[in-house]
Amino acid sequence: MFVRHLSLSNFRSYESADIALGPGVTVFTGANGQGKTNLVEAVEYISTGGSHRVSSTVPLVRAGAAGAVIRVRAQAGVDDDREVLLEVEITPGKAGRARLNRSAVRRAREIVGILRTVVFSPEDLTIVKGDPAERRRFIDELVTTRWPRLAGVRADYERVLRQRSALLKSLGGNPRRAEADDVAITLDAWDGQLARHGGELLAARLSTLAELHPYLQATYETIAPVKNAVAAAYASRVDLPDSVDPAGLAAALGASLRARRGDEVARGLCLVGPHRDDITFTIGDLPARGYASHGESWSLALALRLAANELLLAEGGRPVLVLDDVFAELDATRRDRLAAQVAAAEQVLITAAVPEDVPAALRGARFQVHDGEVIPGVES
Repeated sequence: MFVRHLSLSNFRSYESADIALGPGVTVFTGANGQGKTNLVEAVEYISTGGSHRVSSTVPLVRAGAAGAVIRVRAQAGVDDDREVLLEVEITPGKAGRARLNRSAVRRAREIVGILRTVVFSPEDLTIVKGDPAERRRFIDELVTTRWPRLAGVRADYERVLRQRSALLKSLGGNPRRAEADDVAITLDAWDGQLARHGGELLAARLSTLAELHPYLQATYETIAPVKNAVAAAYASRVDLPDSVDPAGLAAALGASLRARRGDEVARGLCLVGPHRDDITFTIGDLPARGYASHGESWSLALALRLAANELLLAEGGRPVLVLDDVFAELDATRRDRLAAQVAAAEQVLITAAVPEDVPAALRGARFQVHDGEVIPGVES
């Protein structure tokens, strides 16, 4: 599937924009701050319901506007002219609204995953070098791309987590208050829901990481100038069973919640669950975080995105590849190797400050972005 047309209203710096696109490579060039990243961010948002740049919707709406609208017309494939129209309305402080082929859907997340994307950006380095939350976000984004219904599971898990955390905090570290019948019953109820949703999310994460692993090893060998073995292991504070069955994982999570309740009450925090987990990446015999060089970290970050793309392709998906200002961060070797890996994708959307940053192998349509205006250029 590829984007045939992108329309924006009051999104980021754009009062309005209408851009016709096609399969193959499209490059948006322009100086920093001119609005080129906003274009590919809009495609990402309608695909995933989120942005790699911000966690809040407030910056997504043009200053002075009440809300923003993203509209994407996507075609099923180069040899398949079926089309779908996706629309999302962003209003800060309110739940987003969405339409599918001009018909309203009940929740905006129901259109997540119809258009699949894999986004490469400078922020990807934090997957390797940053906090565990960055690695959890990476695997969860891939999980919901594979199985869009997991967006609802994630939302339910986060809702229960907030409620349970608020209750634990309200106890003020007093174990006697936690033993009162009404509090204990409420905690048990939250535990059950957290374990059920958490078990389903854990199962999806574990199976996705296991299936991603061989692609990660292969793509790292392709990207890295120096060959080293890479590995990825899921790190949980729960004693997980060997099976990735959601019910078994929920049972293990529930047992851990019961065992740690005293500690959680004392600290007023939810200490157990997928929100506390991590992924350990290793290069050779050493953990990547804290030991990998800058170049090795970039190679691993790129390999993770390429591996995600390969996994989706193996499942019959044809994601749009978004390369947001990535080439400026890479040396010549990694630029050329990344270009060789993505050139054959059905659609590649690239942003770059200057055309010279984009390897010659990535030839296609060109747009110049200046002061919020998108000007078609000559195909290269």
